[in-house]
Amino acid sequence: MTTVQPASRTQGGVAALFAAAVIAAGAAYVKPWESGGKVHTVPYRDIVGVLTVCDGITGKGVIEGKTYTKAECDALLQERVAEAYSHVQRCIKNPNLNQAVALTSATFNIGPSVVCGSTLQKYANAGDWNRACAELLRWNKAGGREVKGLTLRRIDENAVCLTPPQGG
Repeated sequence: MTTVQPASRTQGGVAALFAAAVIAAGAAYVKPWESGGKVHTVPYRDIVGVLTVCDGITGKGVIEGKTYTKAECDALLQERVAEAYSHVQRCIKNPNLNQAVALTSATFNIGPSVVCGSTLQKYANAGDWNRACAELLRWNKAGGREVKGLTLRRIDENAVCLTPPQGG
């Protein structure tokens, strides 16, 4: 005999699987942009003076002078990508997988203001994904000046955001 799950339980399972997919894909996507192929196990100051370690990890848990293990770096990356995605979930309605990954990457790098309270949020939630994804291109400055690496990252995030998911 086959049983059917209640809709809310099934939807919760699908949402959890989607979140897990976004976090896994998001971490894989963020890592090369943040580390450039080199994981920094000792904290350093980024181009605007923010204490940074591992794969672009800043803020809580970054201790000046501490040497981080690969396992600690991997755990911090997963935690921070999940945190970034939580802002996307809260502020953006129904993104597809590629949109969610692109917005999670931008949120990881910039902070929640890119998806919460922004023009990007307005366009995305109105279903205008072309304009929403294009908004990513505006977020290419650090310390008030345009940074080539951020410009390249935003161009790539925009392309991912506009790419239909496989099978979709």
